[in-house]
Amino acid sequence: MENLTLQKRQLCDIQGRLFELALKTGLDCPSFIEFFMNSKAAAALDDVYDRLQWAGEEYILEELDDEAGGLKKAGTTYSMEVMYWTGYTYRYWHYYTNECSREIYKIADAKTMNDCWLGFHTFDVEMAIDDLKEIYKQNTP
Repeated sequence: MENLTLQKRQLCDIQGRLFELALKTGLDCPSFIEFFMNSKAAAALDDVYDRLQWAGEEYILEELDDEAGGLKKAGTTYSMEVMYWTGYTYRYWHYYTNECSREIYKIADAKTMNDCWLGFHTFDVEMAIDDLKEIYKQNTP
């Protein structure tokens, strides 16, 4: 894959920081990740151009909270590192494969990302994505 543009790298970082912010504000991590990946906000970030791509993580979290009618508080938490890596990797995945967030989540859900973080976070992002897709293929009849 060609190098990501600065704007795309910044969006990967914003999404990583959005996932961290979800943890910092006391949201249930798996519920947040599932909701986000299936949300209008994620679809907007997947788009070629959308105003949300120019917003920061705080604004995006407010949009998500409105869309959800209140995001689920407390519950299961993941580490800050897992949350950032998951958000960043999901956004990079979209640019790498052109798959939409909803489809990416079907391949690698929140539990999968949490379980794989320890072994995969040191990989090149593309290698981690390829391996996550391979795990999905091996576990799908």
